[in-house]
Amino acid sequence: MIARENDVDFMIDDGLLISKGRIVAGKSAKAEKNLVRAIRRALFQFPDHRSAVLDYLSAHEPFKIMIIATSASMAEKITRALELPAPELFIDITEVASPEEIINARRERHEKKQHVIPVSRTQVRKNFAGKLVGHLWGLFRSSDRDDGERTIVHPPFSFFGTLTIDSSAIEDVARHVVSLSPQIAEVRNIRVRSDDDVITMEITVNVAPGKLNFRQLGRMQQRRVASAVRYFTGMDIASVDIRISEVLLS
Repeated sequence: MIARENDVDFMIDDGLLISKGRIVAGKSAKAEKNLVRAIRRALFQFPDHRSAVLDYLSAHEPFKIMIIATSASMAEKITRALELPAPELFIDITEVASPEEIINARRERHEKKQHVIPVSRTQVRKNFAGKLVGHLWGLFRSSDRDDGERTIVHPPFSFFGTLTIDSSAIEDVARHVVSLSPQIAEVRNIRVRSDDDVITMEITVNVAPGKLNFRQLGRMQQRRVASAVRYFTGMDIASVDIRISEVLLS
């Protein structure tokens, strides 16, 4: 209703670019399997995701766009990521929904873990990894059959709470993965640096001769550590450097 009242051409909601109830570009943050990746997806921090939406918008300008966000700060971060002008108008949820509606919506999210995506079920099904719960029809429908339908989904994780990943947790993941190799005699030191949610790591180890030569061993550890940290944290890995300090001979 708000989009129609303001002659909006596109909506952005949780990583999706939506037009008339159809996903025209992007990927849903609610399709991610952990919270870190969901947040980054919603803020368009993945280069391929951002480029796809940028390309679509560039091909369809000029346009009016509505961004659905949890705060003014989030909306501004999205406009910067997508190289859009600063928002001209902020509409607070309290201006368009009653206190009872807001309470009910929070209850649906907190207790039932259900979220609404403003597109049809057929559109969401192609773009979602969680459970489709149901659908709703809007009060005001256009001639476009998808416009006005909303899909209720159950994401594979919770959106609530504060999440902080300490560097020591990343070090523990890396230490565990590296220690699984029988040729790693000791993990002497792990250094983790983070720049804009992109991690670089330097791991110093003592090794023993075995099936793999030391170059092969180092490359294998690089792949394993990068894969594990990406999976458990959702963060990008710029580099993993393996340094061999000593060779221990039995």
